Amino acid sequence: MTDNPQQWQPGQTPPPPHNPQQPEQSGQPQNPGPQGPPQQSQWQGQPQQGGWQGQPQQGGWQAQPVQGGPGPRLAESDERTWMLLAHLSAPIAYVVSLGTLSILGPLLIWFVRKDDSQAVRMAASGAFNFNLTFWLLYLLGWVAGIATLGLGFLLVIPFWIVLFLVAVYVHIKGTMRAARGETYIYPFQLKVLS
Repeated sequence: MTDNPQQWQPGQTPPPPHNPQQPEQSGQPQNPGPQGPPQQSQWQGQPQQGGWQGQPQQGGWQAQPVQGGPGPRLAESDERTWMLLAHLSAPIAYVVSLGTLSILGPLLIWFVRKDDSQAVRMAASGAFNFNLTFWLLYLLGWVAGIATLGLGFLLVIPFWIVLFLVAVYVHIKGTMRAARGETYIYPFQLKVLS
């Protein structure tokens, strides 16, 4: 690493800024530091996560660390509330849509809060993936029932009942874990959202 601004790269610790008003210290050579922003050909924009962000200051170029990680962080109580909503949104959407759109609730919460909290993102994506899997199994039951000219419904209807009971159990378990501030990993899910 060097004090030459053409060789300074984002992500590296920049040299301290040069202040011409500051007297040289005894016996130590003064570090001239960069006098302007890095050349455009060497530094393309600002890093999105982590690294350093340069800001022009009087007497030189001042660098500050850029905070890494995904977006703003939710307060713990808000995070817990959104986790609860992520788990409960599928059963609510199921009831409101008469059993057809249980994937809509978790998908909306995932879109709204995916960048605010990793725990909310996991809860919403898990609920969406789980409900998508069960929605496809429900649809497969219809295809099997119709393809067998109605005889398949003798097996499909008990299968749907089992699917419904498993879904209720899993959503209750996820909601209880979210109430304690814990994450819950849904079983039987196609990993579509993460």
